[in-house]
Amino acid sequence: MIKSAAEVELMAEAGALLASVFDVLDRLVLEGRSTLDINDFVERMIVDDLKARPASKGQYGFPHVLNASIDSVVCHGMPSASDVLRSGQIVNLDITLEKNGYIADSSTTYLVGEVAYPARRLVAAAYQAMWQGIAAVRPGARLGDIGYAIARYAKAQGYSVVKEYCGHGIGRQMHEEPQILHYGNPGTGLELEEGMVFTIEPMLNEGRAAIRAHPDEWPVYTRDGKLSAQFEHTVAVTRTGARVLTLRAGEKPPCKVD
Repeated sequence: MIKSAAEVELMAEAGALLASVFDVLDRLVLEGRSTLDINDFVERMIVDDLKARPASKGQYGFPHVLNASIDSVVCHGMPSASDVLRSGQIVNLDITLEKNGYIADSSTTYLVGEVAYPARRLVAAAYQAMWQGIAAVRPGARLGDIGYAIARYAKAQGYSVVKEYCGHGIGRQMHEEPQILHYGNPGTGLELEEGMVFTIEPMLNEGRAAIRAHPDEWPVYTRDGKLSAQFEHTVAVTRTGARVLTLRAGEKPPCKVD
């Protein structure tokens, strides 16, 4: 669970490469593209340009490089040639990357074309909720502090937090201990220590938190059909706080990070 300083630096290298993928996606026109086209574009970039491995491909039998979750899809959206993105939609792109044996994991919910205010507000709240959790990371804090910060913020904005899925430790394996719940009570749970590395990835629903899963578990939808949005970063606990290993080049954190 605890990574050495050298291991954290290797993870930071993977994180920087993954951030560079999102830097390109941030500038890509998504409207009119199929999610499978985006998947193939990202795979070529990771493999050919970055000389890295798309860690999600083949994981648990998943056949693609990324998850593409549109509108009411909470997570695990399957890229498809028939899912052509239209103006007004929102889509979460969740990508993992392995370099030198270590994995980074991150996601962003994008606005496609002209998006109505309620959807834009949900996406903005999901982003801020992630940062509320990151701001709670420091040695001596508890896992419950992270979840409490996220859930309190989401509730104040009028949104619900999906409880069936959570963040996770990460390193040589995509999913390691501990689990990072996006709800909880302050002062409870495992105490954070320098060298822990994990993801924080809250999923906020416009309506109720209840979900509906497809029989093969891919994808997962909101049960009431309302929108869902998510953001994710890979975070390392430092001596004084948190280091966001997947931070984008132009991203300006709303809280102090190392």
